[in-house]
Amino acid sequence: MSKTMNKVDAVIVGFGWAGSIMAKELTEAGLSVVALERGPSRDTYPDGAYPQVVDELTYNIRKKLFQDLSKSTVTIRHNMTQTAMPYRQLNAFLPGTGTGGAGLHWSGVHFRVDPIELNMRSHYEERYGKKFIPEGMTIQDFGVNYNELEPFFDKAEKVFGTSGSPWTIKGQQQPGAQGKGNPFAPDRSDKFPLPAQKRTYSAQLFAQAAESVGYHPYDLPSANTSGPYTNTYGAQMGPCNFCGYCSGYACYMYSKASPNVNILPSLRQESKFELRNNAYVLRVNLTDDKKRATGVTYVDALGQQVEQPADLVILSAFQFHNVHLMLLSGIGKPYDPVTNEGVVGRNFAYQNLTTIKTFFDTDKFTNTFIGAGGAGVGVDDFNADNFDHAKYGFVGGSPFWVNQAGSKPISGLPTPPGTPNWGSKWKAAVADAYTHNVSMDAHGAHQSYRANYLDLDPTYKDVYGQPLLRMTFDWQDNDVKMSQFMYDKMHKIAVAMNPKLITGAPKNANSHFDTTVYQTTHMNGGAIMGEDPKTSAINRYLQSWDVHNVFVPGASAFPQGLGYNPTGMVAALTYWSAKAIRETYLKNPGPLVQA
Repeated sequence: MSKTMNKVDAVIVGFGWAGSIMAKELTEAGLSVVALERGPSRDTYPDGAYPQVVDELTYNIRKKLFQDLSKSTVTIRHNMTQTAMPYRQLNAFLPGTGTGGAGLHWSGVHFRVDPIELNMRSHYEERYGKKFIPEGMTIQDFGVNYNELEPFFDKAEKVFGTSGSPWTIKGQQQPGAQGKGNPFAPDRSDKFPLPAQKRTYSAQLFAQAAESVGYHPYDLPSANTSGPYTNTYGAQMGPCNFCGYCSGYACYMYSKASPNVNILPSLRQESKFELRNNAYVLRVNLTDDKKRATGVTYVDALGQQVEQPADLVILSAFQFHNVHLMLLSGIGKPYDPVTNEGVVGRNFAYQNLTTIKTFFDTDKFTNTFIGAGGAGVGVDDFNADNFDHAKYGFVGGSPFWVNQAGSKPISGLPTPPGTPNWGSKWKAAVADAYTHNVSMDAHGAHQSYRANYLDLDPTYKDVYGQPLLRMTFDWQDNDVKMSQFMYDKMHKIAVAMNPKLITGAPKNANSHFDTTVYQTTHMNGGAIMGEDPKTSAINRYLQSWDVHNVFVPGASAFPQGLGYNPTGMVAALTYWSAKAIRETYLKNPGPLVQA
């Protein structure tokens, strides 16, 4: 038997970046807001308390801050002819759980977006012709442009306390931008809140080598503070000390932006806000005609079902949790890859990563244990459409970077090929390589395809008896072509660094998605935004086409993957959506875009 709580103006499902931003915006508008987070309560203290937090075994190996797969997971297969199996050990991707979600354990790389990637299909068709886009590739435009989103990128950076080097502000190139700022970056309305972080030695080597081969290195924008900072909500941050414990950890220095540090303190002062942890949402409740949501049903910490009525429902969980809840709740038509019809589960995309490692003689110390999650140097010469794709025959681009985030004493032990996995020779190789190597990545955009999608698994269920989400996903020919091209271009930087050994390889025709190797946690799509309800689940304001009082912010809205990390785009889109809710929807509830 379930119990029913008092009705609120808005209920938010998931309390990461998107959920916390929405909670702040809606309480500012005077709404009563309840946020439901499936995981436990977490904060810098005690979860980030020093020295306990500097514990690789607990956090990176035993995955303390990540999703509990014993309660719910996804099933995975390469194509629709196979039977999907449950993903039972976190490795390829690491969704967060608990207060702050992935925003507590993320690294801190804080990009905006390349404007071309917002109108991907129309841009490629205009420049290269419709036939250039491969058959089966389902990329499309976001339905919103960079100029519309720019004020919200700026707002998010000032909340996050982002460090960086601008190239242009209001069309004017900035003093000292050469060699520090990104010449391919879109124009900005204001500077970064803080100057760029200091460059690690590996980033310096990478920048020098990139310049020597004609590329244009720049400081990565980082949500790890380069100095003390007080954000627009009054939250205080301390300067990063390059301890290297960013990704997978709560920052004990209050230096890495997180919902817990940057937004939650101000929300705690809001009498109309309540955060409930250990609240596992089962479904969005709908009226009989399925045109309006009445709230959600969740399971609380005691195992009892609770109904939370609300006038407005915000699904702001991790990418595939949003898709899962829409499918379980009957919001939007499920995608069918055979007919290419339906919208929920459509355009699932990931990241097309390629890595090169260089090894140096023992007299060159790179000291990779020093680092910060967002610190580094990048190259955008081959990102987005910054080069002519016509003669190469693939869609998409990739930034290259050295992002020295701090190598750990268990997992951060690269060794040359041929090294044994244990014993005295392994120990010797570790000693030779640990402080004498540099790793660089081509952080490739991943396109969406008809063959890659999400739906409900017909066999496996979660701990509450509901079907698990099924992921049908594999690399396609376009991914292989791009990986090989990017590897060749990035390899030139590696050679210019003059190491004694270079390792790494691009994808090939036999490459398949491997759940045992970490890629990124940058999952995209499945509940995508767009201008046509036949090919998108939500409109340009992240509002469900079918249920007007349901909004779905998060990377689930991306029609395809980006070359950049998604967090900055998620934050800007959430602020954009919140403004539409506050200024238009609340005055006259209903569809913000007519189908």
